[in-house]
Amino acid sequence: MSRNVADLRKEYTRAGLTESDVAPDPIEQFRRWFDEALGADLHEPNAMTVATATPDGRPSARVVLLKGFDGRGFVFYTNYEGRKGRELEENPRAALLFYWGELERQVRVEGAVSRTSEEESDAYYASRPRGSRLGAWASEQSRVVAGREVLEGRVGDLEVDYEGREVPRPAFWGGYRVEPEVVEFWQGRENRLHDRIVYRRGDGGWEIKRLQP
Repeated sequence: MSRNVADLRKEYTRAGLTESDVAPDPIEQFRRWFDEALGADLHEPNAMTVATATPDGRPSARVVLLKGFDGRGFVFYTNYEGRKGRELEENPRAALLFYWGELERQVRVEGAVSRTSEEESDAYYASRPRGSRLGAWASEQSRVVAGREVLEGRVGDLEVDYEGREVPRPAFWGGYRVEPEVVEFWQGRENRLHDRIVYRRGDGGWEIKRLQP
């Protein structure tokens, strides 16, 4: 018998987060937490939800993998012609969400989005397994397909076409960088009085505030 969804709950007791705990820069604070997520051997700690929206405000979200981060922002790669690519072309802003349940933590990021350089996209694409490179060519992302056999047939044809040759990056595939303007670190606490520390970018740098849960 399935349980009543409303009865599902847990208490968060692992840790706390204070203003004195966090780094002055959100990227450094993210690095600290990401290293701890890696150290905890979580399943795909680089998995993140990417939320986009159409110009008239219709949102969509999906999970993708973070492939790099530094002072410039957070990077992921995808088909530019899929739904998220089309939405980012018309409305180049996005929100990211990392959820590390075992650590009772979330990180939210909001910011403007731009494409990575051709050189960055080429370098990452070249690092992918050959099958993934062929798959990028085979998939017309987000478009209807008659069946899986169509995709598998395309991959088979591409394997023949590129036998003994490198698979180049398609022009319609590459990276996006989310430049953070707001970054929030959430640590679960008892009685739902969670810790929320938010960074907001201003003219003088990053401002750090505590939010009520």
